[in-house]
Amino acid sequence: MKGHFYVVGVGPGDPELMTLKAVRILKQSPVWLAPAAHKNGTSTALTIASGVINGEQKEILTHHFPMKKVHAGKPTDPEVEQAWQEAAQIIAGHLADGRDVAFPTLGDPAIYSTGFYVFEKLMENVADMAVEIIPGVSAIGATSAAAAVPLCLGDERMVVIPATFEDTKLNDILSKFDCIVLMKVHRVMKRLVRVLEELNLLDKAVLVERTSLEDQRIRHDLKAAATEKLHYFSTMIVRK
Repeated sequence: MKGHFYVVGVGPGDPELMTLKAVRILKQSPVWLAPAAHKNGTSTALTIASGVINGEQKEILTHHFPMKKVHAGKPTDPEVEQAWQEAAQIIAGHLADGRDVAFPTLGDPAIYSTGFYVFEKLMENVADMAVEIIPGVSAIGATSAAAAVPLCLGDERMVVIPATFEDTKLNDILSKFDCIVLMKVHRVMKRLVRVLEELNLLDKAVLVERTSLEDQRIRHDLKAAATEKLHYFSTMIVRK
């Protein structure tokens, strides 16, 4: 009998924001495979999960996934593709032995999650695989809550995009939607500030670093924030 594979959203950072189901699945899964952004580095998702669950009796593995861009409809970087394939092979081995495997992932698995790429590779190689996706609190929702800014009300339209979009596409999106959530802003803040200033939207934006964590910072002065080194976990909401 093959094991089950679970992609588990562990929320944005605060262990108390993990769902009851996420905690239950992680507790019952004997194997965890956690993503790490750097070789021999720690896994943030694993740190969150470990804040609630004692993993001493589990086989805990970390796997490095390169932090490189993935473009929809275009060939994937070979190093990234290899990381997905290797993770899928490791998981498949445990499933074949009848062991359940949990893949803890930051936020919600449906939003820019490595877990879905690994899931797709497993589906290509493992027949009749039992899999379940466990949703989690997203950084988007947690940022909205931290800043006390709603994402959409009434008939308003919201869009979520990576901040690395080119200026022309970003200008168009900022002009068309009522609420714009910008992910991965830490490296492009100066450009974002310039675009927002051109569209008279600078005072409509709020930036939250390390949402839900003890050292969370809510930033309204984006010009000042653009002069600093921001944390990777930074999300911006522009609400018009």
